[in-house]
Amino acid sequence: MKARTALLACGLLLGACSALQGPQPVVGAQAPDFTLPGLDGEPVRLSELRGQRVLLNFWATWCGPCRQEMPAIQARYNHGDFAVLAVDFGETRAQVQNFIDEIGVDLPIVLDADGSVQELYRVRGYPTTFFIDAQGVIRFFHIGEMSTEDIDNYLKQMEP
Repeated sequence: MKARTALLACGLLLGACSALQGPQPVVGAQAPDFTLPGLDGEPVRLSELRGQRVLLNFWATWCGPCRQEMPAIQARYNHGDFAVLAVDFGETRAQVQNFIDEIGVDLPIVLDADGSVQELYRVRGYPTTFFIDAQGVIRFFHIGEMSTEDIDNYLKQMEP
């Protein structure tokens, strides 16, 4: 009976893994490109930010740590010298707009309604942030809430 259960578990795990398409994003690899609608409905493509350092943040309005770190991202973003792309998962434009109005941020936000970009980046917890250099290569990723100091530290390590 234990062997049957173990085989079933392995089969389910392999099936789940095979559902994910494309290479897993890893440090040192090119960041997978994608296009998603912004809050204004206009398409935003990650590769259009090439030439800048990019903080790619995966988040959701119901995520407490996301709520806590958004002001830190905004504070550092206000200093310029890098781009931000905040990818919200599975929520409506109205939900996201209400959230950002409530906490007072104006970061560039895109909507991943079907979770396809979340799957592309293998996001399994919120917040998850990738730091991408000006050539489009992933240099760092951070799972969990970041402080302004964390953000500064990652960006400093990516300076030319």
